[in-house]
Amino acid sequence: MDVSVVPCSAYDLSQCRQALEQLLFPLGGLDWVRPGMRVGLKANLITFLKPDAAGTTHPVVLSALSDLLTERGAEVIIGDSPGGLYTAAFVGRVYSAAGLHETEQHGAKLNQDFSQRDVEYPEGRICRRFPYTAWLDSVDAVINVCKLKTHGMMAMSCGAKNLFGVIPGTRKPEFHFQFSNPADFARMIIDLDEYVKPVLHICDAIVGMEGNGPTAGTPRPVGCLVASASPHQLDLVCAALVGLGRSDVPTLEAAYERQMIPATVDELTVSDGWRDFIVPDYQRIQGQSSLLFRGRGGLLGRVGGAVIQAAVCPRPTVKPSVCVGCGECSHVCPAKAITMKNKLPVIDRRACIRCFCCQEFCPKGAMVQHRPLAARILNP
Repeated sequence: MDVSVVPCSAYDLSQCRQALEQLLFPLGGLDWVRPGMRVGLKANLITFLKPDAAGTTHPVVLSALSDLLTERGAEVIIGDSPGGLYTAAFVGRVYSAAGLHETEQHGAKLNQDFSQRDVEYPEGRICRRFPYTAWLDSVDAVINVCKLKTHGMMAMSCGAKNLFGVIPGTRKPEFHFQFSNPADFARMIIDLDEYVKPVLHICDAIVGMEGNGPTAGTPRPVGCLVASASPHQLDLVCAALVGLGRSDVPTLEAAYERQMIPATVDELTVSDGWRDFIVPDYQRIQGQSSLLFRGRGGLLGRVGGAVIQAAVCPRPTVKPSVCVGCGECSHVCPAKAITMKNKLPVIDRRACIRCFCCQEFCPKGAMVQHRPLAARILNP
């Protein structure tokens, strides 16, 4: 089986444990785990969000998985690098906000190694050198435990996108700036996935995030857990659950470009009944389908592409009624395109690279994705 999908309707420890056992059985279970093995759970701990905000991997899912692993004699380490300082104090606050100390009662340890390393990766298609969180070197295997969410730049954050968390938090803006084209950013993500090579990918889709994701959206019950040995096959199914296709999600297009997934979800072997979990009115974010306009057809093609891109690609915009003037958007902007005037952010559209870091890390959800009129006409 390519992708396993099972029902799970609540963050109840017993229900999650049973669902995980059922989920993993068609994929060979956890028979690969040996006593004494160190298993790293790469969670999604993007920022200071409580579990019920649906922006982080829920601690009950991580606790249930930790139980299954420790019963097999494994040592479990849970880690991630949220946006911000990669230090014990900063990440410790995220652990607390996300409720992760609960997992310690189930045998897990929260990562306390905040060192970084640089790696040369000649096999990468577009990203051949990058820094990464060194705690990954201390484990024998990695399980990617992601969250199903909308995403301003990538349309969806799930299995593949979660591996961006191996880049130390304060280094992430460099990558947004270097790979400002969504197509290139997606290709960079695929390179990170290939370097880390988790043995298993599990998606917490019990409650997803819709709307202004990946941090300021709205919780939306989906009611299932999803797993696969491939992050891209998992993402193809998860995208279908929220009404997205391959062409809507740049990471899926990048994976298809490398022949890692088929053209459609119908070509995968998926658990019976998985379509019962499709949410037809899921509030999605339209991705920047710019695999697209730049650098094709000579000067005329590039100029025309730039005009088309400006006309149809979404861009971040502020809701003044929600903004509190904290300036966080200005601090995180990798292109330095945002300045604060009269306690409101002003975006220099010529400098903006549409990475949506401002939208992702706005603590009040005041930054939102704006779709130009032309985009709404072409794709209602």
